[in-house]
Amino acid sequence: MSGRIAFQGEPGAYSDQACRQARPDMESVPCRTFEDVIEAVRKGDADLAMLPVENTTYGRVADIHRLLPESGLHIVDEAFVRVHINLLGVPGSTIDGVKEAYSHLVLLPQCASFLRENGITGRVSSDNARAARDIAAEGDPTKAALASELAAEIYGLKVLARHIEDQSNNTTRFLIMSRELDLKRRGKAGMMTSFVFRVRNIPAALYKAMGGFATNGVNMTKLESYMVDGSFSATQFYADIEGHPDDRNVQLALEELDYFTSHVSLLGVYPADPRRR
Repeated sequence: MSGRIAFQGEPGAYSDQACRQARPDMESVPCRTFEDVIEAVRKGDADLAMLPVENTTYGRVADIHRLLPESGLHIVDEAFVRVHINLLGVPGSTIDGVKEAYSHLVLLPQCASFLRENGITGRVSSDNARAARDIAAEGDPTKAALASELAAEIYGLKVLARHIEDQSNNTTRFLIMSRELDLKRRGKAGMMTSFVFRVRNIPAALYKAMGGFATNGVNMTKLESYMVDGSFSATQFYADIEGHPDDRNVQLALEELDYFTSHVSLLGVYPADPRRR
């Protein structure tokens, strides 16, 4: 294997699946928290970090946008992973016999219809792969886990029902991060640039800062605000745009942004995932 890639969760988690799909030649390294993932790369215990940022059903992943600017890491790739939720039970169990299903709080609402139709009560676990591990250890046929098929393979569970998620397009976007910023690559599906900024304290500053992207024909695919330092008046913005900072129109838009902001920090320049289209 060529290097190590860290993810949050236990073996068999969807982040583990993302690592195996996006970097099949690397060793996946489980970490307890997102902070631990970042620290593993910063210290050199891992070469890359795999961090989920948003899901088409659930929305953005809490804390990630807060962690990224202070991480000291740079986005070098994005990966879109189709999230298939499966009902996993111990060998010999059946759907009719399952009374409770355990998974992460985020996953339970994503398959609410299936659980309701089958009279199964959803129970919260700290991690979907942890739920699979616990179900395997407990051996109770009335209890199941909601997790990936990868988790079923790892923990020796039976797939009682496949792809039970309510939304047929349930997808999570991950960011792959490294210690080094890479500005040399060009992707076949185009490039993405991510950055954070704070606007100057003048009237209509955000409106004016965004104007440069419109007038220069730069497509902004994401703009999110969040508070910093626990203050209602200190707002930071996270943005994704299509293009590379070396592109003339992006260059002009960023110059205009700089005029109306008090702080701009580049998080990464990376190839767009073809599935973005």
